[in-house]
Amino acid sequence: MFFFSSLIKKNPDEKMGEKEYRRVFDAHFEDLRRFLYYKSKNKELSEDIAQDAFVKLWEIRDEVRLKTVKTFLFTIGNNLLHNTFKKDQHHLQFIHQKEDRIEVESPEYILEHKQFKEKLEHVIDSLPEASRVVFLMSRMDGKKYSEIAELLDIGVKAVEKRMSIALKILRSEISDKL
Repeated sequence: MFFFSSLIKKNPDEKMGEKEYRRVFDAHFEDLRRFLYYKSKNKELSEDIAQDAFVKLWEIRDEVRLKTVKTFLFTIGNNLLHNTFKKDQHHLQFIHQKEDRIEVESPEYILEHKQFKEKLEHVIDSLPEASRVVFLMSRMDGKKYSEIAELLDIGVKAVEKRMSIALKILRSEISDKL
């Protein structure tokens, strides 16, 4: 368990009211949910845990600094996810998002596209967790390295290294399977 002493308010007069809480929720819920989705590969679980993190934030809102609330939320969410993984010993299955249907002329193209997508998902799934999270945040969510670094509380160089590892594995695995 992480210690949150640096996130606890020093000034007891500085309290998070309903308006501030709502602003924090509106500003960070989707980012937290996406972050948890990248780690869990389960949309429903990520939404539940993001909601639980905000419930915990509400319960201790008078003790948390507004300046560090984002880091605090992501830490709570990450800890809740790890606790869930410990309780559930089975692997979570990837929930496929609906893909837009592409009109094509040949059934061969449809089959090749489906096979390539399955290979790509398998390779992304097999990436080390840290590299997978960075890759998905960058490529799927369009986040900049600096934004990813802030969300994950790591340096930009660490993000670059994780992305480099992900891309190297993807190039190697995909080219081998084509």
